[in-house]
Formats: sequence, C-alpha cells, structure tokens
Amino acid sequence: MDKLFMFIATGAYSGYLPKAPGTWGSLVGVLFWTLGLHRLTPTAYAGMLAGILLVGTAAAGAAEKIVDQGDPGLVVIDEILGQLIALSLAPSHPLAAVAGFALFRFFDILKPFPVSWLDQHIHGGLGIMLDDVMAGIYALLVLQGLIWLVGN
Repeated sequence: MDKLFMFIATGAYSGYLPKAPGTWGSLVGVLFWTLGLHRLTPTAYAGMLAGILLVGTAAAGAAEKIVDQGDPGLVVIDEILGQLIALSLAPSHPLAAVAGFALFRFFDILKPFPVSWLDQHIHGGLGIMLDDVMAGIYALLVLQGLIWLVGN
C-alpha cells in the first residue's frame, strides 16, 4: 500500500525529479488537463477535483509518515490539484494553459493570505493539500479576469 500512496503523492514519481518538484507537479497537472481533462463536463470536472482532494489528502498524509517528514517536497499531488483548479474554467488554448501554469506557480510560491495561513496552521495530508487549493483558486480568479478582459 505504501508504494501506491507514494505513486499518488509524488504525481507518478514526478516529485522525485531534480530541482523544483512543485513545478514538475504543476506541469503534470497541465499535462493531464491538456490530454483530456479539459473536455470533461463541469460536473465531472468538479467530481474529479473532489476525488483528487480526497485521495490526495490520504496519500499526502501517508507519504509524510513513510518518509518521516512534514510536507515533504517530493509530494506534488497538491500542486497537481491546485493546477487543475487554476485551469478548471480555462478555454482549451495553449496560452490559457501557460497563463494558468504561471499564475498558479506565482500564488503557490508567493503564498498570499490565506494561502500562507493554511500552509502554516493546517498540518497532515489536509494541510498539504489546502494551501495549494487556495493558490489554485487565486490563480483561477485572476485567469478568468484576464480572459474576460481580453474578450472585451
């Protein structure tokens, strides 16, 4: 079971790639979105996000125990989820994917409130996931604002 938890938590082992594992995890999220998740109905997409949150929380919490480290960098399921949230309403266009990626990484690294509060005060698997959920929501809102501005 540990191998399955680590496979999920590390985003199919992308969290082991050298330097900036969060960026690699975000790229995995963009790849999944590009390869077909963007075609899901809004209801199916929301269900998929909820499923990743539930499974990711369990896997991230287990990974913390397996590697005996709080919020280990190799856990990137949180970045995958945050990235998919950022892209959830984006049009299927390469520019939208690039902008969503950049915005999510910006908010994930900068950690404006309440992202920073969630990162510092909520621990375990849920804590690992929630700060990236919030960073993804920020990126989603900004991306939608930019799309609206460009469209008008």
